Amino acid sequence: MNVTLSATLAANEDIERRRRAGERVLHLAFGEAGLPVHPALRERLVAASGHNGYGPVAGAAELREAAAGYWHRRGLPTDPDLVVCGPGSKSLLYGLLLAIGGDVVLPMPSWVSYAAQADLVGARPLLVPAPPGEGGVPDPEQVASTVLHARSQGRDVRSILLTLPDNPTGTLASAATVSRLAEISRDLDLMIISDEIYRDLLHDPATRFAGPAEFAPERTVITSGLSKSLALGGWRIGVARLPFAVLRDRLLAVASEIWSSPASPVQQAAAYAYTEPAEVIERIDLSRRLHGAVVRAVRERFVQAGVRVDAPLGGFYLYPDFTGHAFATSAELAAALLDEHGVGVLPGHVFGDDGKALRVRVATSLLYGETTERRLAALNASDPLELPWISASLDHLSEALTGLNRMRPAPGRHRHSGVVPAPVTG
Repeated sequence: MNVTLSATLAANEDIERRRRAGERVLHLAFGEAGLPVHPALRERLVAASGHNGYGPVAGAAELREAAAGYWHRRGLPTDPDLVVCGPGSKSLLYGLLLAIGGDVVLPMPSWVSYAAQADLVGARPLLVPAPPGEGGVPDPEQVASTVLHARSQGRDVRSILLTLPDNPTGTLASAATVSRLAEISRDLDLMIISDEIYRDLLHDPATRFAGPAEFAPERTVITSGLSKSLALGGWRIGVARLPFAVLRDRLLAVASEIWSSPASPVQQAAAYAYTEPAEVIERIDLSRRLHGAVVRAVRERFVQAGVRVDAPLGGFYLYPDFTGHAFATSAELAAALLDEHGVGVLPGHVFGDDGKALRVRVATSLLYGETTERRLAALNASDPLELPWISASLDHLSEALTGLNRMRPAPGRHRHSGVVPAPVTG
């Protein structure tokens, strides 16, 4: 087992430590939604605070029914008995890997916890590159050849895990790609786990969202939660939509021995949120607008500096490619950005990418302000880019990228550090 502290949490702690020491650091390393809790949700949490019993392992009936309604309104009729709730979608993903068993196919790059969780359950991830501009979904044709080869070597490959929209790239796989992957998964008898935690944060709600449950409902699990759309990361609540009862029962057996049941008061507030009352819909709409405006503005600063980065379609992430810059690894690049230019990002190798590829993940959601007042101002601003603290952050980034460009080597010369961390591999 080779599991260390999550790279995102470790980076967040390091940056906060630097800030307390007086360093000026632009925090682009942590994927927290960066917004206050809606008052209606706080009120319901307080009202339910006397609910101190464990409750059903699958979650409260009200929450499971509300989550089923949420999916039904998105064209996926759902039996509440096939909904399982947990303390965050991250816990549910871990439980699903245990319940399904075997090795898992992951897109490359992919969220840092996928490969780490596979290692924890004794599985070996198979990393398959995503198609260009379609992060979060491994290339379907490469999946077929990779799985067949692995099985010929005696490996027991049982599942594939997707992210729609994607973390770390902020992109979204096309309907054609998802449909083809669903077809291949059926041919290879693979379960599909679809992490849709960012679904409601598509910047343009008219964007076509194609999840695998649309094409292969009999083998698709969907996980989601409220940590991104409603900024409830610290409340730890997630939901999973299961395709059949046997898998639900296996997941419940795992849950009963790990988390017993989600926190009852949080479940009551989440049940209200999943009924999607008008004030919750309005908050999510404002959030998606803010995330889209800021992440696009950050992308523009990278593009102006000559850095290639795919246009984001959802969430608050970018995955810029610094090919041609004077660094040997993404870890060295990220260290230089932090130590020399005061910009915190995560190196691509922690997402399973090639360590020599100069790609990093940028999270823009902590630019909205460090106080509740500033965050609410950003949320409600007609143009959040005009707010002085957001404008100053964008200028800080441009200054850092200008400084980094000055370090580009002459042809044939490269910059190397003394220690080069090994990339994460399957």
